[in-house]
Amino acid sequence: MACIEILFRISDKFTATSRHYVDRLFDPDPQNVLQGVIDMKNAVIGNNKQKANLIVLGAVPRLLYLLQQSSSSLELRTECAVVLGSLAMGTENNIKSLVDCHIIPALLQGLLCSDLIFIEACLRCLRTIFISPVTPVQLLYTDPTVIPHIMSLLSRSQHTQEYITQIFAHCCKTPEHQMVLFNHGAIQNIAPLLISPSYKVRMQALKCFSVLAYENAQVSMTLVNVLVDGEQLSQVFARMMQRDKPIEMQLTAAKCLTYMCRAGAIRTDDNCIILKTLPCLVRMCSKERLLEERVEGAETLAFLMEPDIELQRIASVTDHLVSMLADYFKYPSSVSAITDIKRLSKLRHTRDFCNQLDHDLKHAHELRQAAFKLYASLGSNDEDIRKKITETENMMDRIVSGLSESSIKVRLAAVRCLHSLSRSVQQLRTSFHDHAVWKPLMKLLQNAPDEVLVMASSTLCNLLLEFSPSKEPILESGVIELLCSLTQSDSPALRVNGIWALMNMAFQADQKVKVEIVRALGTEQLFRLLSDPDTNVLMKTLGLLRNLLSTRPHIDQIMSSHGKQIMQAVTLILEGEHSIEVKEQTLCILANIADGNTAKELIMTNDDMLQKIKYYMGHSNVKLQLAATFCISNLIWNEEDGSQERQDKLREMGFVDILHKLTQASDPSLCDRAKTAMQQYLA
Repeated sequence: MACIEILFRISDKFTATSRHYVDRLFDPDPQNVLQGVIDMKNAVIGNNKQKANLIVLGAVPRLLYLLQQSSSSLELRTECAVVLGSLAMGTENNIKSLVDCHIIPALLQGLLCSDLIFIEACLRCLRTIFISPVTPVQLLYTDPTVIPHIMSLLSRSQHTQEYITQIFAHCCKTPEHQMVLFNHGAIQNIAPLLISPSYKVRMQALKCFSVLAYENAQVSMTLVNVLVDGEQLSQVFARMMQRDKPIEMQLTAAKCLTYMCRAGAIRTDDNCIILKTLPCLVRMCSKERLLEERVEGAETLAFLMEPDIELQRIASVTDHLVSMLADYFKYPSSVSAITDIKRLSKLRHTRDFCNQLDHDLKHAHELRQAAFKLYASLGSNDEDIRKKITETENMMDRIVSGLSESSIKVRLAAVRCLHSLSRSVQQLRTSFHDHAVWKPLMKLLQNAPDEVLVMASSTLCNLLLEFSPSKEPILESGVIELLCSLTQSDSPALRVNGIWALMNMAFQADQKVKVEIVRALGTEQLFRLLSDPDTNVLMKTLGLLRNLLSTRPHIDQIMSSHGKQIMQAVTLILEGEHSIEVKEQTLCILANIADGNTAKELIMTNDDMLQKIKYYMGHSNVKLQLAATFCISNLIWNEEDGSQERQDKLREMGFVDILHKLTQASDPSLCDRAKTAMQQYLA
């Protein structure tokens, strides 16, 4: 009880001291107020408890009032800004309290003052507030006069340059923000700062360019043509990646060039990419680098080479990158492992060991996520690289484990990696089968956010290809219902993947599987998908229908049950405003129907459909002519019952004349197809 009483006394004394500081802000003597603010500044340095107390006791509104009063001396206003900046360097709750008190508009107003010392104090406080993740960055863009005014302050001093570029770098989060800064001269004003004598200024300017260029073609194209002291900006960035430069500078310069390259402003075969940027990023992945640097290096490298096979090949043979990434997984991931190591660390009584351990554990997820991303990018195109990845120690086991990680970001990166490797026929037949990767993948599909579902369902599409050994066990797991539910998603990507997987499943499938697909999907949903506004969904649905309507018994069985609806859908597509590819696929479906024993009568008894086929045989596009001619060829094939009657009807409708003309076509495939059809009449 005595101990508790002592603690209460200390706490009361602490609160009383804080209240005394606040009371002094209301002293009628301006000199006493100034001294009170200075004393408060000294009291809060490094003291989060004192900062929290002062905020709770109402110091912030009074400090802001004094800061905004024209009657306050410049020294007092400056000291108020300094104290507010110190309060902002406390906890996230402190930042929230300051923002709620409308500190940002007050400080932005303070920037209109002509006094440089006061401006710097306001900017320093704004910098501290805006770099916090809890601050709404949009507050910087609310008043359209703010950005141009802040831009005009860049030339005032090295401090203004450092603080402003840091604010811009942290507040540039969207394409709209990029364009606001770009349109107000950010590039021209910030570029000269890259050769500033101050390292802090150079570094913040570099970070500013990295966020401006990210996925922004207009900014990137402009940056390519910028000269800094007579030197192209890309060369300035390349020089900043030299090994003797600080790692932070090397990495950020590499990011700038990466983003410019991905935006199309720099070619992927440019020397500054192949000889400078890529090797620099690979260096960042080595185990000599800090964990944060390894994560950032790997993710940036993955982004750089994602669409380019040559960069992937170069990276895969640079500094043993593929095996180097295996080290990213050598950190504890399970709770039990972490608990055991922490218990061990207590026994060692080594504070540095404990601190390092906590640091490593904090970044374990980021490391695995970055490694999976980089493996996914490396293996997205080249078969040899995929083989090298899967042969890396325990790689498939790591991916399988990654699919059930607690971190959603790691799960997403793991499934991206799996998707990249699933493009390999060889891996589908070997590693994927040996490790039964379909099981954790199916589990992942049961309950996941859309971004994970999209990637997982894309991977499933590949596992359901005809040559994949995983296809049968996936079918037996009841996947059809799951895929049918995806086709009803609001997300076009999920609808595409759901129907795509069903299309792959239906390819050369037995009748039982096809009937189950039609039953589970339902004819209403099937025809809803045939009128989907997304062309990709429509194309994959047509592909599914084409695969369902293959082999004569299957064609006849499906058309006997759903022929009327299918013919209506075909009519609507052929009459609608659709692309050549969509109409070609539809005519191919019609050709499959024409190959059925009984199904072909649905075409022969539909004069309107026959006229459409006739129209497309005379179309200007060869692909459509070929598909329509193939349809007629199937209808008049000699060896089938009723062929003579069908031939006679089609002759009367003028099809023979059209076929005769097509035998003279310049396209060899069309010419051969027409000749084959004509032979049925001559036999």
